[in-house]
Formats: sequence, structure tokens, C-alpha cells
Amino acid sequence: MRERGRAIKAVLHEVHSIAGLGLALLLTLIALTGAIMSFEDEIVDHLNAGIMQVAPRSAPALMPDELIARLRAGQDFGKVSAVTLSSDPAGAVRVRFGRDEQGGRPASLYVDPYDARVLGSPRGEEFFATVRRLHRWLLIPGDAKGWGRQITGVAALGLIVMLVSGLVLRWPRRAGSVKMWLKPNLGLSGRGLHRSLHAVIGTWVLPVYLVMTLTGLWYSFDWYKDGVVWLLSRPEVVAAKMQPKMSAKAPRVAAASEPAVPIGFDRAWATFRREEGDRFARALLTLPAGPGTAIRIRSWGKDSTLDTTRDEFRVDAVTGQLVSAERYADKTFGEKIIANVLDIHRGAVLGWPGKLAFMIAAALMPLFSVTGILLYLSRRKLRRPAQPPLGRLVPGE
Repeated sequence: MRERGRAIKAVLHEVHSIAGLGLALLLTLIALTGAIMSFEDEIVDHLNAGIMQVAPRSAPALMPDELIARLRAGQDFGKVSAVTLSSDPAGAVRVRFGRDEQGGRPASLYVDPYDARVLGSPRGEEFFATVRRLHRWLLIPGDAKGWGRQITGVAALGLIVMLVSGLVLRWPRRAGSVKMWLKPNLGLSGRGLHRSLHAVIGTWVLPVYLVMTLTGLWYSFDWYKDGVVWLLSRPEVVAAKMQPKMSAKAPRVAAASEPAVPIGFDRAWATFRREEGDRFARALLTLPAGPGTAIRIRSWGKDSTLDTTRDEFRVDAVTGQLVSAERYADKTFGEKIIANVLDIHRGAVLGWPGKLAFMIAAALMPLFSVTGILLYLSRRKLRRPAQPPLGRLVPGE
């Protein structure tokens, strides 16, 4: 029985080593870019505090279409794809633009809601957008439609294998001893110190890495995402989410020969205000990317502390009819977990202490890559047969 256990551990050790060596650089890159984005919202808000607010006025704010028309009259910035509006009279309007023919996207703008005066482009936006593309898609062309998302998904699966095998390999004989699990032996040196740091600090961050990988797979594989939705959502919600995938191609074929009809935000905005009143803090209105007239509106309540705790509406831009309303408060516990996948992934559900803990854990990934490689090299050196001294060789040896 003991020999069998040793054989299993030997196999796990090889699997752990091969996975670690193959994915060390990639996992380090993904982890460090994730750490950089941990406090993105706070950093961007601080950098752009001067252009996100305006002096409130007694005059009513411009309607979205009028604001965009005045903005275009001053300069052609490109096709507007979305606007973020605030219920705060002092909140500036954020205007986002679609991609041009070359695939580039102009920087978004903060605009005065009363006269459409351009306040400036947010600093840090382009930097964090690049870091995000590197984190999710490794800057591989195609972004979410390219190979990058599958590669990062494979890396996440590899990390899960390393976490499980590493936990089995380091399971101490005195499993009930907290000291054995959590206290590194800093009195060691060389291979012993590397092993202690690799194993003990790896135990510290193992729960965080598991959360990161299990939620990160959501963005890499459709089969994983569909499985989570099926597992945690009500049947009618699952059916509603699957339906667009089956019928997505039909409207495009039917509308391919019809000229695109320009649509605006005003009717959808009026419907949303009629439904919500002043209960929202801010709302993001996004034009449909393809054929269709349904504008998506994401709104955040005034007491919302997370980016993912939001309501979502779809309003027909032509008729102003409310097509659907998906309120966060009406979701089941499982559906709220799905809605909060991003904030769970980065630890934001635990507030700023959770974001800090996840950032530190991500920043520690290079430690495991370095100590893992050093342990592998030292193990190879120990396995290498010792060469007899040249002075002791006899003829014929």
C-alpha cells in the first residue's frame, strides 16, 4: 500500500513539474496583469476627478441625442456606441465610440451634460484597456474571438491541476498542525528554503487561486459558461440565455439587404427614466452592435457598491417600448453569483480588503515560478550520477 502511494505521488510530482514548467511564464504574465488591474476603478477615478464633475445648473440637462449632435457639430469623433448618464446634476456624461474601419477605437470623452462642452478624455483608459487585453487575450488578434481566450483558459486549467497536485504532495504527516501548514521555515537555505517558500506560501494563496481560476474559466470557454448557467440559474433563465445563440444568425440574414436605419437614445432614455425615476445613480446606454433596434441599458442603484450589482433593461429605440427588464434584486442566489463573476474573480465582493488580498496573491505568482524552476533544476542535479575524479581513473575505465 505504501509503495502504491509513493508511485501515485511520483506521478503527481511529474505532472506538477511539467505543468509548472510549461505554464510558468504565461501564468506569471496573466497574474501580474491581473494585479495591475486590481484597483483600476480607484486609480482612474483619481486621475480624472477634474473632468468627471461639472457645476450643477438650474437649466435641464440635454437629451442624449441633442448632446451627441452638438458634440459632432464641433468635431467628428466617430460613431458613438454608448453613453453613460448620471442622476447626479454634477455628473459629466461619458461618451464611448465604436471601432473604425481599421479596427481602432477612439478614446472616450467626458462631456458637460448642459452644453456638450468636451471636458477631456479619461487618463489611464488606454493603458488599462491594453493591460486587460493582455490579461484576457494575450494581445492576440481577434480579442475575444481569437485564440487568446482559449490559451488563457488552458493556463487556468493547468493551474487547477498544479493546485490540486501540489496540495496532495505537500500534505504533512501531522495534518492537524497549523504550524506545519502555514509557517515557512526561514532558517533553511538553498533547496530547503525554496521548497518551504513554494509549499507554504502556496498554501496561503491556494483558496484565492482556486477562486480566480474557477471564475476566470467563465471568460475562456463557452461550454464552461453554459454549464455554470445551467447549474445555477432557473430553467426559464437558461432557456432565455440560450435562445439568442440559436437564432442569432437569422435576423442578420434577413436584414442584410436592408439599409441600416440610424437610431438614437432619446426614446429609450425617456422610457428608462419613466420606469426608474431617480432611483439609479448612473446608467450605461449601449446601441446594438448589429441589426436591431433594442438598446441595452445597464443601471446601478445609488446604494450599489459593486460594478456587477446592476439592473439591465432592453428598450426599443424606435417605439420606446420596454422589451425586457432584468433586476438584480429579483435574481436567485445562484443567478447573483453569475452576475457577480467578475467581482468574485477579483475579490471585490469582499470590499477593498478582498481586492488587496487578491492583488497580493496575484503578485506572488512570480515567486512560485522562480522557486519551482529552482527546485526542478536542483532535483535534476541531484539525480545526475556523480563523475569519478579524473585522478582515480585507471586504464580501460
